Amino acid sequence: MDAQGWAGASVLAQGRLLDANAVDYVLLALYFVFVLGIGYVARRAVSTSLDFFLSGRALPAWVTGLAFISANLGAIEIIGMSANGAQYGMPTMHYFWVGAVPAMLFLGVVMMPFYYGSKVRSVPEFMLRRFGRAAHLVNGVSFAVAQVLIAGVNLYLLASIVNALLGWPLWVSVLCAAAIVLSYTALGGLSAAIYNEVLQFFVIVAALLPLTIVGLVKVGGVRGLVEKISAGPGGAEQLSAWPGTELTGFANPVWSVVGLVFGLGFVLSFGYWTTNFVEVQRAMASKSMSAAQRTPIIGAFPKMFIPFIVIIPGMIAAVVIPELGAYKQAGAPEGAGVSYNDAILLLMRDLLPNGILGIALAGLLASFMAGMAANLSSFNTVFTYDIWQSYVVRDRDDRYYLNMGRWVTVGATVAAVGTAFIASGYANLMDYLQQLFSFFNAPLFATFILGMFWKRMTPHAGWAGLVVGTVSAVVVFGLAETGVLDLPGQGASFVGAGVAFVVDIVVSVVVSLVTRPKPEAELAGLVYSLTPRSARQAATSGEDAGWYRRPGLLAGIALILVIALNIVFA
Repeated sequence: MDAQGWAGASVLAQGRLLDANAVDYVLLALYFVFVLGIGYVARRAVSTSLDFFLSGRALPAWVTGLAFISANLGAIEIIGMSANGAQYGMPTMHYFWVGAVPAMLFLGVVMMPFYYGSKVRSVPEFMLRRFGRAAHLVNGVSFAVAQVLIAGVNLYLLASIVNALLGWPLWVSVLCAAAIVLSYTALGGLSAAIYNEVLQFFVIVAALLPLTIVGLVKVGGVRGLVEKISAGPGGAEQLSAWPGTELTGFANPVWSVVGLVFGLGFVLSFGYWTTNFVEVQRAMASKSMSAAQRTPIIGAFPKMFIPFIVIIPGMIAAVVIPELGAYKQAGAPEGAGVSYNDAILLLMRDLLPNGILGIALAGLLASFMAGMAANLSSFNTVFTYDIWQSYVVRDRDDRYYLNMGRWVTVGATVAAVGTAFIASGYANLMDYLQQLFSFFNAPLFATFILGMFWKRMTPHAGWAGLVVGTVSAVVVFGLAETGVLDLPGQGASFVGAGVAFVVDIVVSVVVSLVTRPKPEAELAGLVYSLTPRSARQAATSGEDAGWYRRPGLLAGIALILVIALNIVFA
């Protein structure tokens, strides 16, 4: 993990201007007019806290499905995955085909009936009903902390683009970028965030697809890219998705595959996609259970093809951008003038003409705003409902909590300005993000999956497993940072996630065996075996009629496609 300071080696952090002209700036201005206009229009539809936090549960599946994927199409996808592509190559595809799509399908088919059917307003509220107040508070606080940290990543990158365009000091760029996202999120709540995410999805694709095509032409097509990567650092191994030894940090191919399948594909992936309220909130805004189930499944189809316009450009940048190639050849030294996080921006700088550059910049800004807005909208819901209303100020009228949600959004934005400084210290932001996921998502998934399928699990086990599992992941991180464990690449996060999951399960089982469970009558709708089958099935008539609206069938088609992609690129 290559740490740098706020004004470190990154091209973005040095404030080098992109060669944008008036056409580019006009396109960017038009984009911001649309973004703020959506926030203003959405504000007129907000009259209750449910409207602000969950869009009144009235959105169609295609809207929530695109928002579901766009909420994740932020810094993690654009900068983080292109950085991974530049550094590791094709094994990065696992973050999509192993580390996303299967879990998204599981969320839609198995878990959404419990979330949506129980009418909870957040994932921590589900924890409250299943395990009680202690687990609810632990989950609410840990989720809030995680969202502020991740929002800082998106804010840092958003500010970096402003800095590169205008040459403003980075701290000024951070404040301006924060104000833009805050304005439409605080105005229109989740509806503003979701409709902007739909717009941003199309803007992002329009930005990255031309960049990928132009980049492939530059290197002589797919064959040219293969030849150049084979001859460079990392060699031909970076052209095959499996076994991904450089990505995992395991020299043994068997252990590398185990790390990818169990650490990434099961613990980190299922932990993120099935329990992360940033994503679940989009599905819970749907107008019916069928639409809620289809939301992550619809998102899975574009998700499996996004790596071709995110990872491939990173791989191209590593062989056509001289300074990035030198950085990789030298083993990512500090003070080199660039970092892997610069891959996309450097490629845009060198390959895109004005006009197209403006669209590409709008796409980058869209991705960062989508990610940060998703973090803010989920944070304000959890903090207002699960912390403030539950433990600080109770039994006030709905207008009070609606206004509180807006003020919480302001506070979260201010906090994200501070955490942006932490994000600036990583040459590859995926290292940082995967560590956060191992801390917060892996133990939460263990608690969820055990509690959902084992009715004997007790309230005390719910909070104890979470706390000890999180601490164990932090311990693994500390051992890796101090050199006690030799885990290069992102192996520390994979191992930490696996350890957190196993420790959480063991602690939960042991505590459950010595404490009293909740009565079965209180667990209907929260535990699989105690929930009637009819309550877990979506309607198939009216607006939910038609084979193309059947969650199980759509999930099966998506699963076949992603298996085929893994075979083709193995």
